[in-house]
Amino acid sequence: MAEFTTGEAVALELPIARIPTRATAFLIDVVVQVVLGFACVLAIVTVLRPTRLDSAWLDAMVLVTIIGVLVGYPVIGETAWRGRTLGKLLLGLRVVRADGGPIDFRHALTRGLTGAIVDFWMLGGFGAIAVLTSICSPTARRVGDVLAGTVVVHAQRALPPPALAVAPPWLTGWSAQLDLSGLPDDVALTVRQYLTRFRTLTPATQHHLGAALVAEVCGRLGVAPPAGCPPLQVLGAVIAERQRRVLPPPMFQAFPPRPTPPGRVFAAT
Repeated sequence: MAEFTTGEAVALELPIARIPTRATAFLIDVVVQVVLGFACVLAIVTVLRPTRLDSAWLDAMVLVTIIGVLVGYPVIGETAWRGRTLGKLLLGLRVVRADGGPIDFRHALTRGLTGAIVDFWMLGGFGAIAVLTSICSPTARRVGDVLAGTVVVHAQRALPPPALAVAPPWLTGWSAQLDLSGLPDDVALTVRQYLTRFRTLTPATQHHLGAALVAEVCGRLGVAPPAGCPPLQVLGAVIAERQRRVLPPPMFQAFPPRPTPPGRVFAAT
């Protein structure tokens, strides 16, 4: 398992796909590519040979077709199926961004080109480079993953929704007016960890750590903390507002914030 922290300071734990599973998925994809490439080459030769085209042109078109299959198959598959090729789909794997989000065409293209040139074929020693770099990486990333900023994970089941902060109703107006651009991701993550672990802390730690975090957060935002509100509520209101602005609307439609008693600011959804 590895923890991925999104920009809104939501932490997700995903199981990393290791070499045996990824190698199996890769071999399935290679078989598909061989069949697809053979079919394309056969079609080209069948169509162009009767035209008595110069053999150099025919060889060039065959070479372009093979390279197109090697690069185009993973790029098109991972773009269309949100991080999956046929091999990954059968093995329950998915390519995600380093923050746990879905990849797009740019990530797939970087992985596809690097795979063809560095990791597997031209310079990769038929996968030796990919295996060595994956072994050296704690999250089993090959060169293409490093350049694209991606990770391959197991994703057989839908990911559980993350725990979302719920602001106390009396602080929603205050938090809605905040300019949260001054709150960096690392501070937001620290605040979220404080909120999720609040019940496991001693009363003294709850107070002192909470007061320090409120001072740091409000100092970075350039606002004064609400008078008479404990740190737990202030921090919960800030994180709840940050998540509301960054997370996609469907998540909040499915798990809408609801009023909670004083002192409770986190809803496990």
